[in-house]
Amino acid sequence: MGGIGGCIALIVVGAILTFASDWKMESVNLDAVGLIMMAAGLIGLGVYASVLRRRRAAALPVVDETRHGRI
Repeated sequence: MGGIGGCIALIVVGAILTFASDWKMESVNLDAVGLIMMAAGLIGLGVYASVLRRRRAAALPVVDETRHGRI
């Protein structure tokens, strides 16, 4: 999963598993799985935001230095 949408989807699914479901499984703790998914989504959003900030900072403005007929 990549991008902001994937990270938000992880957070949403994790929150649903943790707070809105009452399923019981013998070998899997769904509350822990949901918390792990939410943490992974938050970390992903942080990483994506830092990469996006670096991309924006690296783009330099284009300066047109032509004289347009003047000498």
